[in-house]
Amino acid sequence: MRHVREVMRMHRKACVPMREIARLTGLARSTVRDMVVRFDRSGLAWPVPSEISNIDLEGRLYGVSGVKPERRKLPEPDWPVVARELKRKHVTLQLLWKEYRAEHPDGYRYSRFCDLFRRWEGRLPLVMRQSHAGGEKLFLDYAGDTVPVVVDRRTGEVRGAHIFVAVMGGLSLSFALATWTEQFHDWIAGNNAAFAFFRGVPELLVPDNAKVAVIKACHFDPQVNRSYTDMARHYGTAILPTRPRKLRDKAKVEACVGIVERWL
Repeated sequence: MRHVREVMRMHRKACVPMREIARLTGLARSTVRDMVVRFDRSGLAWPVPSEISNIDLEGRLYGVSGVKPERRKLPEPDWPVVARELKRKHVTLQLLWKEYRAEHPDGYRYSRFCDLFRRWEGRLPLVMRQSHAGGEKLFLDYAGDTVPVVVDRRTGEVRGAHIFVAVMGGLSLSFALATWTEQFHDWIAGNNAAFAFFRGVPELLVPDNAKVAVIKACHFDPQVNRSYTDMARHYGTAILPTRPRKLRDKAKVEACVGIVERWL
């Protein structure tokens, strides 16, 4: 802050123009003008008392070094809780944002909420990204929830229909079919209906490890239902079950199941 004392001495005592002060001190004219304005706003008297050190003078004019101006701090969501809740059925990021705004009405808007969550999520451990070629894999699964269907309008009898879901890996083109059960004949009917919908048969069928398709789940040597194997052989395709308890192996169909359940 030696420059401040020197600049103010030339400005107040010698009445030197700011352009000349800048030339003599080697400072920019805007810097000289800023020093004079800050000194006038500080309320300090001239000459500056000797008991005020250069550090104190700097603090009076420019504030404490390393401290940013005060900003309105918005309430931050608990991101680990948000990530954990997203794994639950029927939970979306928009639903969690609405709950957050209900608790913090002055909190982040939806777009900023999503952006901050994606940034936080990007710092999590990486996982391998799967790539799918067109017509290579067809992911198959049943939705967890059933859909109530009126089977008799006169009596009002209602039965729960199971939703068979199939998704093409390369296109994300999805197919859904309501069946009365999840037994083998309905499973085969769902596969045949999916082939008819997609107008072709993929190279690989990727089912979940449900008993209707896989008798014994194993990462290296799964035991597939014999009749299901015969069906695959008839169509000239192969069956590649997902690994047990590895939901990311069938992320395509899991995402589609969530969409189907929410819409229905």
